[in-house]
Amino acid sequence: MINCQITILDQAQAYLESTNSFEYTQIVRPLFISSAGAHMRHILDHYNAIILGMNEQFIDYDKRRRGGNIETDLDEAVAEIVKIKTFLLSLSSAQLNRQMSLSTEVSVTEKQIEIVTTTLARELVFAGSHAIHHFAMIDQIAKAQQSSTPDQFGIAPATATFLRSEKCAL
Repeated sequence: MINCQITILDQAQAYLESTNSFEYTQIVRPLFISSAGAHMRHILDHYNAIILGMNEQFIDYDKRRRGGNIETDLDEAVAEIVKIKTFLLSLSSAQLNRQMSLSTEVSVTEKQIEIVTTTLARELVFAGSHAIHHFAMIDQIAKAQQSSTPDQFGIAPATATFLRSEKCAL
C-alpha cells in the first residue's frame, strides 16, 4: 500500500515538473474557481493532516492551511511531496494498523462534526483516492489551458484496471 501511495505522489511530482508557474497558478474562469496549485495544496493538506494526527492518534481534515506557498510555488510543492514520501516510507505495519480517531464536518447546510474510529492505513487509502480525484480536476484545468498532464494522471485504480482489461479484449 505504501508503494501505491508513493506512485500517486510520484504522479503529482511528475505533473509539477511538467507544468509552469503560470499554468499552476492560473484560474481558468468561468470554468473553474480554483487553480491547479490550489488543488495540489488541498491534496497535500490531507496528507499533512494524517502526519500531524498520527502522534495524537486524532486526524482532523478540516484543519487545513488554505493558501500559502504550495499553491503558487512549484518547488515548494515538490519539496512537500518529498517530505510526505519520506514519512510514508518510515511507517511500520503496526503504525498503519493502529486505531485512531477522525474528525470531519459532514454537512453542507450546518456545522456538524462527526468523530469516527479509523486506522492510519484506511486514511492513507482515502488520501490517495482523494488525490486522484483532484488530479482529474487538475487534468481538466490543463486541458482548458491547452496543456497536457502525465499519462494515467487522474485515473482511478479501478478505472485503470478496467481500461487494461478492455485493451486486452480488443
